Amino acid sequence: MTKAEEKLHAEALALVDLDRDLTAEEREFVLDNFQEISTAANSTHGAFFTPGELANDLAIEILTGAHRILDLGAGIGRLSHACQGRVTTGPHEGQQRHFTCIESNPDYLRVGRRVMPDAEWILGDILDVPSMGLDRFDMAIANPPFGAVARSKNAPGYNGARFEYHVIAVASMMADDGVFIVPQRSSGFEFSGKSEYRNIDSPEYRQFRTATGLTLEPACSIDTSLYRTAWHGVTPVTEVVFVDFTERAKHAETRRPTPRGLPRPARHQYMLDVGA
Repeated sequence: MTKAEEKLHAEALALVDLDRDLTAEEREFVLDNFQEISTAANSTHGAFFTPGELANDLAIEILTGAHRILDLGAGIGRLSHACQGRVTTGPHEGQQRHFTCIESNPDYLRVGRRVMPDAEWILGDILDVPSMGLDRFDMAIANPPFGAVARSKNAPGYNGARFEYHVIAVASMMADDGVFIVPQRSSGFEFSGKSEYRNIDSPEYRQFRTATGLTLEPACSIDTSLYRTAWHGVTPVTEVVFVDFTERAKHAETRRPTPRGLPRPARHQYMLDVGA
């Protein structure tokens, strides 16, 4: 961390330690300035928090009827915080979305509880989630650790090396749909930072798709390269993928779709109602 980052990180921790609820502005300050590299497990566990604007873009993918949302590897709650709002269709119309946040790092969880105090926070391993006895969710979200990160076990139906695929396989057991940030090489396509969309069929993606029957679809024209330099300490090439867990792929060679929808309208057209 730079001296300036250390100072802002200390101010964020001071807010976390306050003996009162944080204001909306204070929660945003904590999200923006808490440094995940302050914990020894950061690089080992592949924990790199989502940039704020990328989290806001991902929130566009939350279905209007989604009420119960599972955040796998929630960190300090950046994705859940961005996805807050009211359900606008379906049986839970008008209700606030409910979040269950799974996080294995107690330091992150402590901060997350201050940022998202109304969420259900569970200290635990993502790969243990299917055995936690949780009810089914409408959607799962995650910016999971990338690559061959050490893990306690395999996810149901997948035994490959890439941790992001294990997280998506777990999510498929728990939710109807999911939206995830993954490395571009793991997405099955190239869109972000490219002049045009094209499919890429890596051996790792073929293994995942064959084993699980899941297809990763491009999100709504989200170009993650716009935020590549906004991560803390890394500059990953990523994509946002959407997965419909209720419709398994028929076979490994099924032609995957082109990006869903047209280029995004201005952000103000997607503003969420986060009022009480």
